[in-house]
Amino acid sequence: MKELMRSSDPTSIAFAKALLQGEDIECFELDVHMSILEGSIGVLPRRLMVASRDHFRARVVLTDNDVDLGQ
Repeated sequence: MKELMRSSDPTSIAFAKALLQGEDIECFELDVHMSILEGSIGVLPRRLMVASRDHFRARVVLTDNDVDLGQ
């Protein structure tokens, strides 16, 4: 697994996940529970992970749709 995106904005994560699902690219969101535990004040960003084999294609999909990868 490789990190594709890092953001404290849950709407941008949801948008990125929807775009990836539309392209049949599986993704996994990390740090969701940590973000909730700290009170969702945006201190801890969430990470969106994809399989190494899908990383390049997923990155292209998100950058073509002007999604900030936060890296």
